[in-house]
Amino acid sequence: MARGSHRMRFGLAHLALGGAVICGTAGIASAAAFELNDGSWEGCRELLELARNELGAERVVVVGTLDWETISKEDGVLVLHPANVMDVEEVAAFMKAGGRFAIADDHGRGDRVLSHFKIHRRALPAYPERFLRGNRAVAIAVPARDVTLRPGAAVHPTVADAHQVVVNHAMGLVHPDLTPVLEVRGTRDVTGMEPDTASVAVAGQVELGRLFALGDPSSFINLMLRYPGNRAFARGLVRYLADGDATDLRKGKLYLVANDFSERGSFGGTTPLRKELERRVRALAAGLRELRDGGFPWWLHVAVAGLCALAVMRWAAATLFRAYVARRPRYATETPMVQQAGMAGRRAVLASRSSAPALALLELKSAFVEVHGPEVGLGAASAPSEILERLRAQRGLDEGVVRRAGAVLQRMRRAEDDLLSGAVPAVTREQVSEASEALAALNQAARG
Repeated sequence: MARGSHRMRFGLAHLALGGAVICGTAGIASAAAFELNDGSWEGCRELLELARNELGAERVVVVGTLDWETISKEDGVLVLHPANVMDVEEVAAFMKAGGRFAIADDHGRGDRVLSHFKIHRRALPAYPERFLRGNRAVAIAVPARDVTLRPGAAVHPTVADAHQVVVNHAMGLVHPDLTPVLEVRGTRDVTGMEPDTASVAVAGQVELGRLFALGDPSSFINLMLRYPGNRAFARGLVRYLADGDATDLRKGKLYLVANDFSERGSFGGTTPLRKELERRVRALAAGLRELRDGGFPWWLHVAVAGLCALAVMRWAAATLFRAYVARRPRYATETPMVQQAGMAGRRAVLASRSSAPALALLELKSAFVEVHGPEVGLGAASAPSEILERLRAQRGLDEGVVRRAGAVLQRMRRAEDDLLSGAVPAVTREQVSEASEALAALNQAARG
């Protein structure tokens, strides 16, 4: 039977007890199951009080966020029915340093922790040897005998004082090397099948620490702790996690977490960036799932509605009080100078700040060839240097004017070569002005 149907599960348990009081509490929401501060029949307040009585209130810590940086290797951690996937790297690092970790889960999200340590779930025997009031789902588990334990201890220290433990719709646990702690023994059924035995709890050493896994968190709810065996088992587990055992005495704290809890930090104080990003992504995904399942909170609806109302009011005010601006039709606007044809448009293009100065320099070169080429009897395709040489010979020009014009024509030729090769000519507007003045002086001398 799935964990989600807590009412049905524990309804079978209260039939076994025969208590009418349980019938009156059947209406409690199943979300309260395993909550450590819940005093109802499916809560775990009695487990919390038992732990405080055994260890002292200052050594029992109930948290909603498991901060690995505050936990030491002398401490113990007990996880009941985790609703989120735990960080197995931190769990392993904690036990590697010497910490003691226990997880009690049957249908929650603890499967990742179990599988990481090669623990697998299995069904209990369909026909248990002992069960409660005719209900095979409420089986009775007994301590498992193990000759591998230290001499004089035939059972695990957590069940040394528990002769039997009542489990409710539990899951069996299988591991090839871990020590069986509690087991449910089966009998031969009417079909002739051989008796079956399954472990409900297993324990073992992981590096310097200890791992304890239980396939039934409901063994510790308030209803089940009325049984002396369950209470003795809970007391033994609490001492085992916080005080250790004969081979490893300690005085650490016991951290208790249940259901929907989060994790942060890293055991030892160093959290890798990858792990921090993974936790943030998981937190975001959990928040989105909560929004999907429960919807937005009321205050967020009010906030969004208020923002929408303010946006509408702002748009309405801007529309109502906006001054009218007359716009000239496009057909009535003047044509920009650079878009006009003829000499005026060409001059506007060359004079524009966005045009390359080399264009103006080459324009001066073309004008020099067009004006003075025919005067000296040469065509438009003639070299500027040849035209300048004929002007000097025919007009008797001053040598200073000719040298100045020759330098300008050389600069024009280099700029033209750069353009033809795909390079950007290194021409400044000051050089264009110098070229214009030099050619103007040449024109004046040639006319003079």
